[in-house]
Amino acid sequence: MSRYVFKLPDLGEGTVEAEIVGWHVKPGDQVSEDDVMVEVMTEKAAVELPAPISGRVISTTGAPGDRVPVGSELIVFETASGVQDEAPSGATTDRSSGDTPAVAAAAAAAPAAPRESRSASPPSAGGGRSNGHAAVSTEERPIRVATSPAIRRKAREAGVDLTRLSGSGPHGRILRQDFEAFMSGRSAPTVLRPVNPAKERHQDRAATEEIKVIGVRRLIAQRMSESKRTIPHFAYVEELDVTELESLRRHLNTKPALRAPGLTYLPFIVSALVRVLRDFPQCNALYDTERGVIVRHHAVHVGIATQTGDGLKVPVVRDAQRLSLWELAEQMRRVTEAARTNKATREELTGSTITVTSLGKLGGIASTPIINAPEVAIIGVNRAIERPVVHGGAIAIRRMMNLSSSFDHRFVDGFDAAAMIQALKERLEHPATIFIDP
Repeated sequence: MSRYVFKLPDLGEGTVEAEIVGWHVKPGDQVSEDDVMVEVMTEKAAVELPAPISGRVISTTGAPGDRVPVGSELIVFETASGVQDEAPSGATTDRSSGDTPAVAAAAAAAPAAPRESRSASPPSAGGGRSNGHAAVSTEERPIRVATSPAIRRKAREAGVDLTRLSGSGPHGRILRQDFEAFMSGRSAPTVLRPVNPAKERHQDRAATEEIKVIGVRRLIAQRMSESKRTIPHFAYVEELDVTELESLRRHLNTKPALRAPGLTYLPFIVSALVRVLRDFPQCNALYDTERGVIVRHHAVHVGIATQTGDGLKVPVVRDAQRLSLWELAEQMRRVTEAARTNKATREELTGSTITVTSLGKLGGIASTPIINAPEVAIIGVNRAIERPVVHGGAIAIRRMMNLSSSFDHRFVDGFDAAAMIQALKERLEHPATIFIDP
């Protein structure tokens, strides 16, 4: 037997440390080469690290939420004799019982792989893999199900055994729609009535649950706190009449050439926003805090705030000023779906110059969206409802909607912020002007 030390590799782009999101193995587990060992998160992306060799886990370093420096010891394996011949080039092993030396090629042994693109291979009938490695243990390995951490969490909370599900993704990977389909067809469990309902309710109220803030949720909390702490937000809410816009939207959605699903309000709003920003370039900008410089962009890279199983993400539609209404709708669907299914690339989640956020049917009357730093403006879309208003000197039923916006008051004056929203309102209330350039 020999020992093999795996150190946290350099994950690129100046990464000096990574946060442990969750371990997929524990001491005593037998793993095969390419099995997912641990999920870590850098400031840029979540990464699943695969096992560089086959062997038994002796020890692991760090718990979920801990930050581990690049190059520090992450996991120690016990491998079968001769396995060093199959280890990556430059790796070293130690047959003695003393300290384990570092692995010289740790980064090459475990290249960074986005969690959405890597899935565990299905185990063989005997519980292990037929890969030619000598077996270190006669114990049967547990079946490893290929899916995302978000689905694993939901399965744990729902008490679902993922081995009962059939995945429709690559290599049988369980996707979000597979899990939702399983849950929708699952019969409700029988609930036994407690002997003393009043006592049971009291115990439920007294119970607590502690949830460690790690991974994407920690990153969201950190960035939201920094944004509210460092940016003086100027909030501005305006009501607009979208009756004509709704009529146009419905008309266009009846066209047989339209690709399903149909148009929502967002492509219209972004199309109008692109034209309005030409007159308000200070709102399509980023603030470089290190240099103390405002960087105004001619191109409009729109962030689309998207709720996912891992929390709020902001995928980006690049060069929105070059896209038609239909192309905008298609790109929005593509990037938001990629974000929800953890398939979005790093480039698709960074680089926005202004963000649009919408809660859809839950949009409410008004909101105070938090600016997506280093941007200086965000536009929030609230719920559209029909209600009686005074129109043309008479009471009429019109479809009304509010826009709730926030601006960085250090660089966008209140007058300019209000003027920009009024210009956006005018185009949306007269939707023909969305497609007319002055």
